[in-house]
Amino acid sequence: MSSPAKAINTQMTMRNWALLTLLGLIWGGSFFFARVAVAHVPPFTLVLLRLGLAALALHIYIRGRYGIYPAIKERWPEFMLMGLINNAIPHAFIFLGQTHIGAGLAAILNATTPVWTVLIANMATDDEKLSAAKISGCLLGLAGTIVLIGPSALSGLFGHSSTIPLWALVLPVLAAVSYGLAATYGKRFRSLAPPVTAAGQLTASTLMMIPIAALADTPWMLPMPPVAAVLAILGLALVSTAYGYILYFRIMAEAGATNASLVTLLVPPSAILLGYLFLGETLQAVDIAGMALIAAGLAVLDGRALKLRYSS
Repeated sequence: MSSPAKAINTQMTMRNWALLTLLGLIWGGSFFFARVAVAHVPPFTLVLLRLGLAALALHIYIRGRYGIYPAIKERWPEFMLMGLINNAIPHAFIFLGQTHIGAGLAAILNATTPVWTVLIANMATDDEKLSAAKISGCLLGLAGTIVLIGPSALSGLFGHSSTIPLWALVLPVLAAVSYGLAATYGKRFRSLAPPVTAAGQLTASTLMMIPIAALADTPWMLPMPPVAAVLAILGLALVSTAYGYILYFRIMAEAGATNASLVTLLVPPSAILLGYLFLGETLQAVDIAGMALIAAGLAVLDGRALKLRYSS
């Protein structure tokens, strides 16, 4: 079955930072896959395929090891709740919000996840209490995300001519709150192997998405997507989701909920850097400034640079 739970060391190690950076690149790369796939597959069906194929891949990879089936049988209510707050609710809320707001503003609102995680973890846990460094680091990272994506993402938000309904702004924030709840709730799975936790919550959220996709998209009536879209869906499912969640739950088990949630600050710069390296997109001075602010926020959260400065 599972090994005893280990105490969390909330000080990030170099290995933790390496895994977090890799996860940021993987989830930043999901924008490449989604850009291709969503042009041919409706969003709810795309979410179902992404989650379902990832769950299937993980079950094939695990092949009954790590006590996965006894764990799912005994803890299925917990996996259902995790799948709800970590996949089904935030995916749906972000999608509905983006019917009226742009991707940039949605990404900024989603980047509030570490702030919500810090607040929720402070109330719900004993080992991840609020500190000035945590709040300062999260706010610096959020400021860097706003600079990185650009003030234009906020256009129409404050003027009298704004046509953005309030609910469209609230839903992505609620999605970020849901991710914060999931990051904190996910600590209870740290006694399980990360592939088991990933497979359990993806299996649960897949079951939730089946009726939603069926009612919204009638996917059996859709034409077969082109090869490029099929490959993009496989990339989303196998790389960004199956492998991505293994990394996510490993980081959470080793470094805590707040540190795992920092990946939402790394996704925008990762997407921009990948676009620069592989799509020929330009890298502006404002991009560098935004990334520098995010790096400063992460350095404050890490704390070691400040300790070295004051000890010298």
